[in-house]
Amino acid sequence: MVKLSVIVPFYNVQQYAPDTLKSLRANARDDFEFILVDDCSRDETPDILARAERELPGAVHVRHEQNGGLATARNTGIDAAQGEYLTFLDGDDWLAPGYYEQLLASIEELGCDFVRTDHVQCTARARTIHRVPYGRRGVVLDPREAILPADRSTSVDYAYAWAGIYHRRLADRGLLHFTDGLRTAEDRPWIWKLHREAESFATVGLLGVFYRRGVASSLTQIGDVRQLDFIRAFDQVVSETAQDRDADKLLPKAVRTYCAIISHHLGSIERFEPPVARKLKSMSAVALRRMPQDVLDDALDSMDIQRATRLRRLRRRPAAAGVSA
Repeated sequence: MVKLSVIVPFYNVQQYAPDTLKSLRANARDDFEFILVDDCSRDETPDILARAERELPGAVHVRHEQNGGLATARNTGIDAAQGEYLTFLDGDDWLAPGYYEQLLASIEELGCDFVRTDHVQCTARARTIHRVPYGRRGVVLDPREAILPADRSTSVDYAYAWAGIYHRRLADRGLLHFTDGLRTAEDRPWIWKLHREAESFATVGLLGVFYRRGVASSLTQIGDVRQLDFIRAFDQVVSETAQDRDADKLLPKAVRTYCAIISHHLGSIERFEPPVARKLKSMSAVALRRMPQDVLDDALDSMDIQRATRLRRLRRRPAAAGVSA
């Protein structure tokens, strides 16, 4: 019986994959499996993973013949997983030795659907601890309670899939799969669905994931059209939340977060290629007009003047022909 399945997508990370795999070896156990999903890498990553399949205890190597993106690669891993519990790691991050044993012990002790953890963000030589933005630790709660308030950072804003562990029953209910083909912000609809539909969760003050920030090949560093998938991701968040039994309470949070992300991208628009920057503005304007307008009005009224003015101006922008998400 496999106790824990660890799903690790890799794409063109030959520089970092050896450290990732070394840290997995330091977390190996007879009842752990490591599902290494190569998302059609074009560098030396496939050779590194083929060697890992032979040398890393519990390794299962899966290769995509076409690049599908992080969401699709994670889904491949979920479908292949046999563990009672599942967790994720990205192919350019790494772990503290023995971390997964502690993580597994935490969810088994608490007996809940999923557990969320803190992590260490690594940028060049800097190390920063990032906490789950929810104050109650080690207590089993209804995850819906951790979505609000709308005007503060909450558990749904801490969307990292790898910052936690999840019981298989969530996969059986269809709550662990990601939206296929989303190339960025894939964690956002996923984390919202978990918090709306899972029955129990907890947060724990456990550190062991080291998140490598600022990798040159990361989509967060590349200003191309794939970045605009955040619009499709948040359209899904708003659409699904609008159908929730507590839509009147939860929609303000979904809409306000969507607005904040649009404003963030507009505030750093110079990093986008010029055609993509124009498309960002047009698609964001259409997205604002798609939102529930009364909820949007309240969200803009609650934001600071600079962001609210930027978004109101964009909202009035004439629609360009053929622009859609």
